Amino acid sequence: MSGKVKVATTSLAGCFGCHMSFLDIDERLIALSELVEFDRTPITDIKEVGPCDIGLIEGGVCNAENVEVLKEFRRNCRILVAMGACAINGGIPAMRNSFDLKECLEESYVHGVGVEDPQIPSDTEIPLLLNKVHPIHEVVKIDYFLPGCPPPADTIWTFFEQLLNNQPVEFTYRQIHYD
Repeated sequence: MSGKVKVATTSLAGCFGCHMSFLDIDERLIALSELVEFDRTPITDIKEVGPCDIGLIEGGVCNAENVEVLKEFRRNCRILVAMGACAINGGIPAMRNSFDLKECLEESYVHGVGVEDPQIPSDTEIPLLLNKVHPIHEVVKIDYFLPGCPPPADTIWTFFEQLLNNQPVEFTYRQIHYD
């Protein structure tokens, strides 16, 4: 890639840990900022994604809003990256896939400990839940996968370093093996 590369990030159904790991590249963020321009990210607080070279997505897809955001990223980003276990396989949010959605909602809002006014919320402001949590590659085409929960900062740095230098993206065994 030549020139300044535009990067956007978002978090869907996840814990935001992948974004924190991205920030853990520490002083290398300064070097990265000389090579990239940040679009929608926590660094910029931009809410809409514009045309970008790279989109980093963390988290699984659990509701209608996640689907919309993910499709918007696919339309606007030349390269889309699934970052972390939740994006790759649904992660912790997908643990609810073993249960019927109605059972999950009743357990949380009707039968849950400390529930005082048992009712399942029904408000147009709350995104419609999907019947199951999906990894993002089940919804849109993904170009790269960064494994880990979260991917280590060095793996994220290696990804950017190789991609921005037009090298094949390859990780050492230690960067993608988790004991």
